[in-house]
Amino acid sequence: MKDTYVIQGRTLNRSDVADIRALIASNPRWSRWRISRALCDKWDWRTATGRIKDMAARTLLVKLDDLGIIELPARRQNPGNRMAVGRIQSRVWDKTEVTGSLQSLGALSIREISRDAGARLEFSAALSEFHYLGYRGTVGENLQYIVTAGRNRLLACLLFGSAAWKCRVRDQFIGWTLKQREQRLNLLTNNTRFLILPWVKVPHLASWILGQAMRRLSGEWQEKYGHPIHLVETFVERDRFQGTCYKAANWIRLGETAGRSRQDRYYRMRVPVKDVYVYPINRRFRRELCA
Repeated sequence: MKDTYVIQGRTLNRSDVADIRALIASNPRWSRWRISRALCDKWDWRTATGRIKDMAARTLLVKLDDLGIIELPARRQNPGNRMAVGRIQSRVWDKTEVTGSLQSLGALSIREISRDAGARLEFSAALSEFHYLGYRGTVGENLQYIVTAGRNRLLACLLFGSAAWKCRVRDQFIGWTLKQREQRLNLLTNNTRFLILPWVKVPHLASWILGQAMRRLSGEWQEKYGHPIHLVETFVERDRFQGTCYKAANWIRLGETAGRSRQDRYYRMRVPVKDVYVYPINRRFRRELCA
């Protein structure tokens, strides 16, 4: 066994692992859910707003189990059930084409809806049906935006979630150390989904939406989670897209990924190469991220 492990942004030593093993051994009837919450309480592992980070703790425990360092109790339910695509209700969409200039659309509304149950259903259905990656829900810190016109007709959806744990060109651009990345990765977010509905064909709409979202993202993240966002990233599959709207919205192309999955421990899995773009929200992002 190694002396230390870095998992979910935490550095674990032998004592930490021993504590986890003891927690599991002394509570053989506990579920993984209960163990993760107890671990958060023991470590006082919380978000900036005081909420326990039970999903992060559960992922940490699963990774330790996968490595053979601990042995978790058997799962009591399928972890994908609550986010399965089949649970996202399909909708009947008004597919009348939306065309013309950006100005001709009139006043547009962009709204963060992660705490609006009704709007989230429409958001989920749109991404599930029309985004090429689909949608199975999200965990961890995130913001969800919808863009509407007229009488709340949906035009677009954006999702911002957890930043990539590692990205060579991004990490070189920031200039932070491994320890700084462990401590401050939550000050980045990833634009993991961006969907303009397929019947919406309005030039410059996508770059306008990105510009509007960047103006409000950090403040709304601060309001929801108690900390700001200093840098936003996204990964554009280069065989499908040219990244035109990101370029038009002044995002910076840093380079490309290595074509490996985050689950590829043995360098055998190949995935599409993606262009890496970032948008600094804070001009002093390096000072904040490398402090």
